[in-house]
Amino acid sequence: MKTKDFSVSWRRSRKPRKQRKYIRNAPLHIKGKFLSCHLSKELRQKHGTRNFRIRVGDKVKVMRGQFKGRVGKVERIDLKHTRVYVTGVEIAKKQGGKVIYPLHPSNLVIIEMQVDDKKRKKSVERKKKKE
Repeated sequence: MKTKDFSVSWRRSRKPRKQRKYIRNAPLHIKGKFLSCHLSKELRQKHGTRNFRIRVGDKVKVMRGQFKGRVGKVERIDLKHTRVYVTGVEIAKKQGGKVIYPLHPSNLVIIEMQVDDKKRKKSVERKKKKE
């Protein structure tokens, strides 16, 4: 008998094993929701919401880890592994080159949001109406 690859009911489970399985095996449209990130105090008051989904071009500040305090723009997002790549957050390789270090969105705070396109403006307005 084959075990299930993914089930929405795992989200409600209290078992850590099923919680981890839910996060790991979630389809990409659900994994996108895990990319939400806290907003700075100024943005929190302006938009009336605590968190927002991170996007390429947003300016973020690292709050945890070895790069704590660094500020940079989001260069790339890895949806499959739930990681964000920020400019200026690099590690040195043995051969001498530098590689951008992947960060988890929970360790970041959005300082400046890009609200250029219609889709993002619409989602900002939607979150404002909830308040």
